[in-house]
Amino acid sequence: QVQLVESGGGLVQAGASVRLSCAASGRTFSINAMGWFRQAPGKEREFVASITWSGASTYYEDSVEGRFTISRDNAKNTLYLQMNSLKPEDTAVYSCAASGRSIATMPYQYEYWGQGTQVTVSS
Repeated sequence: QVQLVESGGGLVQAGASVRLSCAASGRTFSINAMGWFRQAPGKEREFVASITWSGASTYYEDSVEGRFTISRDNAKNTLYLQMNSLKPEDTAVYSCAASGRSIATMPYQYEYWGQGTQVTVSS
C-alpha cells in the first residue's frame, strides 16, 4: 500500500501563488507516474497535471498550462504543484494520486489517492 498526504492549501486572493506538496509513504518503490486532480463543489473530478517518474515528461490541463508547474523529488518521495496567477475558478479540493503506469492522466489509471487539500481563491 501507498499512503499520500497533501499539504499547502488555504485561502488566497486572485493572482496569488500557492505550492501544494504530497508526501508518499509505504510501498513507494511501486510508484511510477504521479498526478494532481481537483474537484470543485457540484463538479466532477478534473485532471490538473501529471508527471513521469523521471520528471522528464509533464502533462497539464489546458486551463492551467503556463500557470501551474508539477514537479517531484523522488529522494524525498514528494510531489509538488506550484500554482501561480490563481483565479477564482481554480477553487477546489486538490488531490494527489500515484500510479504504477509510466504515464497516467485519467483517474482510473491511478491506484492510490490522498485525502485532498482545499484551495480557495477569492476575487
